[in-house]
Amino acid sequence: MSPSLSLRMANSVAFVFVFVCLSMSSYFHTMAHEWPAGGSTRFYDFKVQTMRVTKLCNTKEIVTVNKMFPGPVVYVQEDDRIIVNVTNETPYNATIHWHGVRQKLSCWFDGPSYITQCPIQAGQSFTYEFTMVKQKGTFFWHAHVSWLRATVYGAIVVYPKTGVPYPFKHPYEEHNVILGEYWLRDVLQLERQVLASGGPAPPADAFTINGHPGPNYNCSRNDVYRIDVVPGKTYLLRLINAGLNMENFFAIANHKLTVVEADAEYTKPFTTDRVMLGPGQTMNVLVTADQPIGKYSMAMGPYMSAQNISFQRISAIAYFQYLGAVPNSVSLPAKLPNFNDNLAVKTVMDGLRSLNPVDVPKMIDTNLFVTVGLNVNKCRSKTPRKNCRGMNNGTFAASMNNISFVKPTISILEAYYKKIGGQFTVDFPGAPLQFYDFANGAPNNAPNNTQAINGTRTKVLKFGSRVQLIFQDTSTVTTENHPIHLHGYSFYVVGYGTGNFNPQTASFNLIDPPYMNTIGVPVGGWAAIRFVADNPGVWFMHCHLDIHQSWGLGAVLIVENGKGELETLPHPPADLPRC
Repeated sequence: MSPSLSLRMANSVAFVFVFVCLSMSSYFHTMAHEWPAGGSTRFYDFKVQTMRVTKLCNTKEIVTVNKMFPGPVVYVQEDDRIIVNVTNETPYNATIHWHGVRQKLSCWFDGPSYITQCPIQAGQSFTYEFTMVKQKGTFFWHAHVSWLRATVYGAIVVYPKTGVPYPFKHPYEEHNVILGEYWLRDVLQLERQVLASGGPAPPADAFTINGHPGPNYNCSRNDVYRIDVVPGKTYLLRLINAGLNMENFFAIANHKLTVVEADAEYTKPFTTDRVMLGPGQTMNVLVTADQPIGKYSMAMGPYMSAQNISFQRISAIAYFQYLGAVPNSVSLPAKLPNFNDNLAVKTVMDGLRSLNPVDVPKMIDTNLFVTVGLNVNKCRSKTPRKNCRGMNNGTFAASMNNISFVKPTISILEAYYKKIGGQFTVDFPGAPLQFYDFANGAPNNAPNNTQAINGTRTKVLKFGSRVQLIFQDTSTVTTENHPIHLHGYSFYVVGYGTGNFNPQTASFNLIDPPYMNTIGVPVGGWAAIRFVADNPGVWFMHCHLDIHQSWGLGAVLIVENGKGELETLPHPPADLPRC
């Protein structure tokens, strides 16, 4: 491990368990703060534009960046400063979130709409500026407004500093492999229609690998991504799940995957036949071309842990093709787990360990216990057949601690910074208002009325406080694996398990837990994370399944300023979009 990573692991500490029930406004603006000394400044120009594409026998307009699908790759080095000028040339609102980037002292540029900024409106521009402070690995950027993320996404590849090697044998080549979902319908209209119906979201029309569905879908025999490989060489695949509403397995026929990084942090290498990535998760795997010369399938298929949900069952296929293979040869099929194979998911998670031991203090300052799950609210529509298509003739919602998050009318960060009242409250509860058998019962009926309460509630954390969060999946409607993403931070995943969290029996790894930014809370189970609240600002914490986010499965953490300039949120940039 590089010295910088060791230092970060030592600084970004994790802890033993106690349970309790920039601001540069333009290129030329003077720096308000002493930014960490680092490498170069990298400039990118993003134009959000519509583009006509033909897929699955249909031609339609999609929203893209620079008329590329997936969008352009951002290549930088650790500690580089990144400046991206985003111009919105579409009629829709847009923002860009830099997923997994910790945004040290640059909360204004994090990107989630109505959390840290108002959307960039049609014809407007906004310049994002941030530094990859002590961060390297595979990240990605995506739209963070409505369901625009369906097509507006791309990879961020952050290389180690010059002269710093990978902690594994250098690969012959590297390839970005972005898993996605594709809809024939307009995704912005689709989101509005789904929310208006009160019912579930329809499945995607196809899965995609780097934008290509592959030969299993109509009119897609030649719409397939391919990596040409040299026999005997080892390849680094940077896997990114940019999908909207599905978690996915990934495997390559007859080839082993050696995981060496998860969520842009090195891991102890471990070898597996397949991996599972939830939306928002990234994973680097090494693959050696050690099989007979031929054409092998790279397959992406569904992991669906919820009950009675319709989903796309056809796998997307790409090719891992050896040089010398007969061009039209039949590809060997990849073996994916069954769609509901929870054990396959657990096996991958069990294998994730930080590359080196981490220093774990013994004290926790703030303990939060947060239930995550779905709700059914009573029908309040005069046209129930049209608007109450959820379970029991109700409307679907989703919540944390039974509070369904509602976005305000201006960004929470702006309201917090400028002390504008009426946009949010600071009373997000540190535990559920009501305890029950979370994992095994409690549909919406007495004595456990789990109808969601609507609100824009936040939890305020003192700067430097050591935080432990227990996420508990609930079986209201259905248990499900929820990929929970925390903006502005990575966190140590110190424990997880099935059933209801029990502090007496929970097993924690306080030696070498993985350091992640998106954690799949196990189906019908719990996950425990720890981090130090050392980055002031307003940070969104939400399920990365967009339908759940739309239904309200999120909350906001506000981290107060510390002492001095380097612990204080800078003032907003001059070109911050207005609502």
